[in-house]
Amino acid sequence: MALPSSSPDGRRLRSERTRQTIMEAYIELLRERPEIPTAAQIAARAGFSTRSIFERFVDLQGLSLATVDYAFAMGEAQAVARNVDADRATRLKSHVETRAHTCERWLPVWRVVVANQGKLDDLRARIRFIRQAIVKRMELMYRPELEVLSAEERRDLLIALEALIDFESWGRMREGHGLSFDEACSVWVRMIDRMLPPTPPAHP
Repeated sequence: MALPSSSPDGRRLRSERTRQTIMEAYIELLRERPEIPTAAQIAARAGFSTRSIFERFVDLQGLSLATVDYAFAMGEAQAVARNVDADRATRLKSHVETRAHTCERWLPVWRVVVANQGKLDDLRARIRFIRQAIVKRMELMYRPELEVLSAEERRDLLIALEALIDFESWGRMREGHGLSFDEACSVWVRMIDRMLPPTPPAHP
């Protein structure tokens, strides 16, 4: 049975939906124009008053941080690790396609976050956290290959791979070089395959 909108739980759920709508409006505006929108622009896109924004967020910085967290959570939910125990070619294809879809969807948001990191320490922390998550995904997907390396070699390779599959790397392939989605994926697959050491034989 639906909760009455006048009940405490009903009001809380309605407020949470409003909060989510505001963050989604913020993300839509970032995708259209790579700069932080004003409260008035966000309110107009969300269909609420600016008062509604500041009833749910302390200020625009608080809204920015909450939106980054929301976008990261959505990206993580969409980027489920698949084929972790498959053969090398399958793991490569799976990892690259998942990463590519994330970059395709969230590159505009990432660019604004990076451009404004100097204005807010918490944004820099979010950037570090996201990059660490990217590295952890590679450690998961390429575990057999990474395990044959020394600690130093593994660290160096992961640094190089993380730079290769950065958001801006994807943007340069798609925008600067005019590659299609599939062509850009193929570049990443070939380059990662060259950089990884040979896959050790599976134990019987």
